Amino acid sequence: MSTSYLQRLVEVMDQLRAPDGCPWDAEQTHESLIKYLLEESYEFIDTVESNDRTGMQEELGDLLLQVYFHSRIAQEHPTQPFGIEDVAQTITEKLINRHPHVFGGTSVTGTEEVVANWEEIKAAEKGRTSALDGVALSQPALSLVNKLLYRAEKYKVNLQIPTQPNHDEVASDASVGEALLAVIAWAHASGIDPENALRKRAIEIMSEISAEEAR
Repeated sequence: MSTSYLQRLVEVMDQLRAPDGCPWDAEQTHESLIKYLLEESYEFIDTVESNDRTGMQEELGDLLLQVYFHSRIAQEHPTQPFGIEDVAQTITEKLINRHPHVFGGTSVTGTEEVVANWEEIKAAEKGRTSALDGVALSQPALSLVNKLLYRAEKYKVNLQIPTQPNHDEVASDASVGEALLAVIAWAHASGIDPENALRKRAIEIMSEISAEEAR
C-alpha cells in the first residue's frame, strides 16, 4: 500500500530537521518562520482573488508546509512537545464540539444561530468574560479595530464612537473605500503613519472597553 503524501510530508520534515539534514531548516524557530506564514497567507489570498486554481493549490501547499514545519519544531520542545497528530486532534475535536447542530442534538434555523452558538461555545471553552479576551493584538490595526468594535457590540459594551463620517452618503464598498483612502492620503500628506495612528486609537478603545466593563 502506497504512503499518502501527508505522511510523506511528515517524513520529509523529519529528514530536513535531522542532524544530517538541511542546516537552514534545522536552524528555524517558531519566531523565525512567522514572516513566511504571513507571506504565504497573503499569496494564497492573491490566488483566490485572481481565481488562479493552479496557484491556489500551490499556495495551500506552502501554507500546509508552515503548519507541518511549526508542528515539527514543537515536537522538539523539552517539556511541552506536540506534533502534527496532536494539532489534527485538537482541531478535529474543536470542530465537533462547536457544531452541535451537526454532531449533537442542537437545532438551528440558519447561519446566524450557527455563528451565535459557535461564539458562545468558544467563550465557554476559553473561559472568556471580557470583550477583550482572545483578541489578537498583532493583527493589522484596521482588522484589530474592526474586531474590537465587533466584540464591544457582542458583549454589549457602550462605546462613544461615531459610526459614520460627517456626511449623508450611503455606506457601500465604494463609499467606505473612498473615505478610508481619503483618510490614508491625508495621513500620508501630513507625514503620519496611518497604521500606527490607528493602532494607538485601538489601544485607547481597549482601555475604554476595560473601563466600561469595570463599571
